[in-house]
Amino acid sequence: MHAPITDRLLSFARRHETLADVAIALGVLVIAGLDAVTEHSHPLVPLAFDSALALPLVWRRRRPTWVLCVIALIAGAQWLADVKVLGDAALLVALYTVAAHRPRTVAMLGTALLGLGAVLATVRWGADDAFKTFIGFTGLTVAAAGLGTSARHHRERAARLQVERDQQSLLGAAAERARIARELHDIVAHNLSVMIALADGAAFAAERTPARSVEAMQTVSATGRQALGEMRRLLGVLRDDDSAGTRVPQPGVDEIDQLVGQVRAAGLPVTLAVQGDGGTLPAGAQLTVFRLVQEALTNSLKHAGPAASAAVRLRFDSAGVDVEISDDGTGVRATSPGTQGLGLNGMRERAAVYAGTVEAGPLPAGGWRVHTRLAVDTGTAGT
Repeated sequence: MHAPITDRLLSFARRHETLADVAIALGVLVIAGLDAVTEHSHPLVPLAFDSALALPLVWRRRRPTWVLCVIALIAGAQWLADVKVLGDAALLVALYTVAAHRPRTVAMLGTALLGLGAVLATVRWGADDAFKTFIGFTGLTVAAAGLGTSARHHRERAARLQVERDQQSLLGAAAERARIARELHDIVAHNLSVMIALADGAAFAAERTPARSVEAMQTVSATGRQALGEMRRLLGVLRDDDSAGTRVPQPGVDEIDQLVGQVRAAGLPVTLAVQGDGGTLPAGAQLTVFRLVQEALTNSLKHAGPAASAAVRLRFDSAGVDVEISDDGTGVRATSPGTQGLGLNGMRERAAVYAGTVEAGPLPAGGWRVHTRLAVDTGTAGT
């Protein structure tokens, strides 16, 4: 039962620092005042010193060093007047505050100052048992400084942890934005390329073969709806978790057949050769394979030129998968890093997750080839 009460008191003190400091000053004054009244036959002078020692504690957190110096000066005057009071406890509170809120050098100087005070107090008031008096004063001084230093370290560590949490949050948000950007690029670029190719074909065939034109436009409509559905699914990751159960799965290896058919319908002949079983890959790896094939075929569709064809080869084994997409086109493509767009960079980022390096470049006999090896433990051997 004590822990919650303590936590509430500490929370209140953090929210109302000035009020808490006033309470501490009053507490020191009340305890020291009671001691002055009971231990001194003429308590007015001791009470005056107790009040002077306790009052600066009201500003202890706003001006820690200043408060310690003022209280030390008052304690020096008290020592000269040979008036022993319990209000000297204010020195310990002030030293704790300096150690908790000021650099270590300042805390060490404050500790040395109170150490000197311990020596003077022992000389003046510890004649009966000087050793015990000195050890007592010194022990209280070291304890106050140690507690303050510990509080400062705890606060600094909490601040560092908060900064690290903020940085991790920013890095996570940046990674998520990059992932969404890659997904949007792959979805939009591929489907728009297919739709443009189909629309061009429909326009060409409109007068000669109206039926083919209608069929092409129907495929454009279906492709647009598919792209819209994929974008809605992707943007669902930005919604509350309540919508997670309504999202459909991300495309994987089984959908590559449909992807190839879509590209064929857009006018690029594509062959697909699969060796091994890709169904054992994790969902994330399957999505990576799908997006790599999708992006490479999109580039072939846009850049390979007329009368070109493409080939997709996938080889699955127990250690991962080889992905190769090539075409025999004659179109001009970007080869320098400075001219590469989001597509190739996105492919490399996806492959890097599975220790893959994307090789993309022209073939000796003409055309273009994209190849990567993804390291994924499927637990099965290829056929």
